[in-house]
Amino acid sequence: MRYGFLFLLVMGLKVSAQPVAALDSLFGSYFIANEPGGAVLLVKDNKIVYSKGFGIADIQTKEPITPSTLFNIGSITKTFVAYGILKLAKEKKLSLDDDLDKYFPDFITASIAKKVKIVHLLTHTSGLPDSRKTSEQREFYLVAKDSANFAPLKQTKELEFEPGTRYKYSNPAFNGLALIIEKVTGEKWQDYIKKNIFQPAGMINSTITDGPHPSSGVAHAYERFGQKGLLGLQLRELDYGEEPTFAAAGNGGVWSSVEELWKYEQAIQQFRFLDKEAITRSRKVYSFPNWKDSLPSNLGLSWFTTKEMNLDMTGHTGTQGGFYADYCWLPEKKVFYVMLCNIAQPRKEIRAKLFSLLDRYAWLE
Repeated sequence: MRYGFLFLLVMGLKVSAQPVAALDSLFGSYFIANEPGGAVLLVKDNKIVYSKGFGIADIQTKEPITPSTLFNIGSITKTFVAYGILKLAKEKKLSLDDDLDKYFPDFITASIAKKVKIVHLLTHTSGLPDSRKTSEQREFYLVAKDSANFAPLKQTKELEFEPGTRYKYSNPAFNGLALIIEKVTGEKWQDYIKKNIFQPAGMINSTITDGPHPSSGVAHAYERFGQKGLLGLQLRELDYGEEPTFAAAGNGGVWSSVEELWKYEQAIQQFRFLDKEAITRSRKVYSFPNWKDSLPSNLGLSWFTTKEMNLDMTGHTGTQGGFYADYCWLPEKKVFYVMLCNIAQPRKEIRAKLFSLLDRYAWLE
């Protein structure tokens, strides 16, 4: 296992080679050697029990993927932005009940800006439509940063629904939250997150997009195109420079590794950058008194709280260009799992097979 390692003690019991072989078989069935792939890390009771890279980070250099390879983590970024907002709230530099008019007085309809609160952006319940014309203005959105991606929302004349009554996932909402961090702190939000979250967590190699950055030292992402046949499916790059909105960082600009995301999870659990009350609140379903959606909310600030193998799970997925990510924490069993890929993979299918395998080997007992 060239890029993986195994700690042989889990809950004080010796782990046979069987689960490791089964994990190798599971993940190996999804990743093709010498093609874009992914990295996986699995933790049980605060011990890393499986950590391995599959495939290559760059089809030009053939650099192999390892657990320390940096990937764009897509929407998992939103949890970092959320913690930036929660930290400022804890310091009483803002309130989650502040309306957007306080920070964006240039909304074309002031009454809408006064209705929508910071908490609505955090929970995807603002009712603000995503009015960006990313297809028609593709070249513009290839380089448009947070401000340009949030700007169309300030032209909203009519909400899709009343804030706090329904759920609709919103990427530009987090571009707006990133801008609020800048307005409150007077510094780039990327610098604020690096100083207040990356550093306490020990995430020394992770970084955040700022325009076209980073263009080196990270995995490149790819997509398959063409048709099966004599030449087979081919690969083309799909990340910065090819994917519109990639330069917008508040919704998906963090670059990290499976190793450093485990450091992030440890920092969360050990309350290194926020106290227990704020962390607990972030991972508990946020309740709205006038909820009218057909489905109950499963969103905290901004973690999703769901079930896996009938166990409570806190997590988030990420997708941006050809990058795919899955981040999962099972608090009852103290199991942490993260997978980062630089080509499309069926995350939920892999996750379900993984947890079924762990159950079979009594790791979820």
